[in-house]
Amino acid sequence: MIEVFADILCPFTHVGLQRLVAHRREIGANTVVRVRAWPLELVNGKPLAAAVVAEEVAELRAQVAPDLFTGFAEAQFPATSLPALDLAAAAYRRSTPAGEQVSLALRHALFEEGRDISSPAVLSDIARSHDLRATGPGDRATVLADWEEGRKRGVLGSPHFFVDDDGFFCPALEITRVENHLQIRRDDAGFQRFLAHAFPPTSVGM
Repeated sequence: MIEVFADILCPFTHVGLQRLVAHRREIGANTVVRVRAWPLELVNGKPLAAAVVAEEVAELRAQVAPDLFTGFAEAQFPATSLPALDLAAAAYRRSTPAGEQVSLALRHALFEEGRDISSPAVLSDIARSHDLRATGPGDRATVLADWEEGRKRGVLGSPHFFVDDDGFFCPALEITRVENHLQIRRDDAGFQRFLAHAFPPTSVGM
């Protein structure tokens, strides 16, 4: 199993997960992904700024991912990811595949459909489409436990992937800021190293 500590609002995670699942589909692997909560509003002590994420999205589209973020709407960017992380935790309570599907669906709703995934109506719609009931207090406890586990395991930021004890921080991208301009490029060598750990031969379908 692949684990990744990430925030749903992180656009770099969206790119990494999309590349990961595309590769998994291409090779016919059966490895599942557990997306664990790394709530950046708690890590940083303040919510993510919509304008900052909008800049990151614009640069990702311009520099590495023109096929993603097609419906992103800065005006609909949520002030918190915690209710969406609760829903992902509820899905993982059902099963790891269900949790992965909901984690990806939440990111698709935010970044490809421009939906406010802190809205109860949007979350209810996503829950219904995956045959899930409402979240409960235990789901927020799971989110907070993930955050604590991430700190113990030395998570550097969102996304931080783990395969067994090997960690890979944002392996799909190299991100720098030069003279106040965000520069992003694909880290193909780093991503291939990550994939070699994530998909050993026994994980590939026949």
